[in-house]
Amino acid sequence: LWPWLLASSGLSALVQLVTLPFFPDSPSYLLIQKGNEEACRKAIRKLWGEGDHQAEIDDIMKEKVAMTSTKTLRVLEVIKERSLRWQLYILMTVMTTLQLCGINAVESRFEEYLIPYVSLGVGLCECLSSILCSTLIDRFGRKVLLWGGYTLMCSVLALLTMTLSLQHQFFWMHYFSVILIFLFVIFYGTGP
Repeated sequence: LWPWLLASSGLSALVQLVTLPFFPDSPSYLLIQKGNEEACRKAIRKLWGEGDHQAEIDDIMKEKVAMTSTKTLRVLEVIKERSLRWQLYILMTVMTTLQLCGINAVESRFEEYLIPYVSLGVGLCECLSSILCSTLIDRFGRKVLLWGGYTLMCSVLALLTMTLSLQHQFFWMHYFSVILIFLFVIFYGTGP
């Protein structure tokens, strides 16, 4: 029963995966990142209905101007920048508290000697996914990350259900399950 309960969380990901193509892209993403004003207007009409939405487009254009006047920092520059220290401390605190999110409950399905390695690996995967997400969201946009994240999460959960069911038949299945958990955490962190 436990593997099926774990796999059931993929149901919400599957529902979102099926409905995601019917949602428009973010108007600010279309205008700021893509530079496509017509697609932005179309997305605004789809989200808010017909009408004059020039004020919203003007706000997005002001945001675009403000963004072009600010310098984009690389990761090392952010770490060295004194004015961003408090934001960095808050981010590190949030990432640290992600350990309490419940994903570590899966560890109870493994033998005692594997649990510390799984816990450490999940923490490293959470850090890696937060770095990847901040890099990938600017390049691909939220919709692509959501689409890919949910697709990969559903696939990983299906495989994880099989590996947890077969872990008593094959000695190496424990290790494969651990790898799948790491992949799930990365796909969850970079996607949804």
